[in-house]
Amino acid sequence: MANKFRDISKQDELEELEELVVQEEQPELVSRPEKPRKKGVLVKGLTRVFGGGFLSDDRAVQHIPFVLFLSLIAILYIANGYYADDKIREVNKVTNQIKELRTEYISSKSDLMFVSKQSEVAKSVASIGLKEPVVPPMKIEMDSLQIKDTIKEGL
Repeated sequence: MANKFRDISKQDELEELEELVVQEEQPELVSRPEKPRKKGVLVKGLTRVFGGGFLSDDRAVQHIPFVLFLSLIAILYIANGYYADDKIREVNKVTNQIKELRTEYISSKSDLMFVSKQSEVAKSVASIGLKEPVVPPMKIEMDSLQIKDTIKEGL
C-alpha cells in the first residue's frame, strides 16, 4: 500500500493552503439572537452618579446629611494627616536639638574637668598671688560645752 500523503501533488497542496487561508480570513458568522444584557446594580449606580442622574431624584435630598457627614469625615482625615506630618517634623527638629545640646554638654563638661584640675587651678590663681599651702591643715578639737560657752559669750 502506498503512502497516500506522498501521492498528493504540489499543486493540490497549494490549493488546500489557499482554501485554509481564505477560511481564516473570513470567519464564519454565527447568527445568534442577541439578548439584551442585564446591567448590574453597581453599574447602574455608577452610571447614575457619574451621569448626575441621582441629583434630580427626590430621594437624594434624604441622603444629603449623610453625604455631608462623609465629607466632614474626609476633611478631618486629611487634616489629621497634615497634623501628623507637622508633629513628625517637630519631633525630628527636637531630636536634632537634643543631639546638639548633648554634644555641647559633653564638650563643656570636659572643659570644666580640665580647668578644675588642681594644677590648672594653681596656675590660674598664681596671677592673683595665691600659692598652694605646703603645711597640711590642723584639726581644731573643742568640747560641746566649750562651744556653748563661746556662743553665749559672743552674744
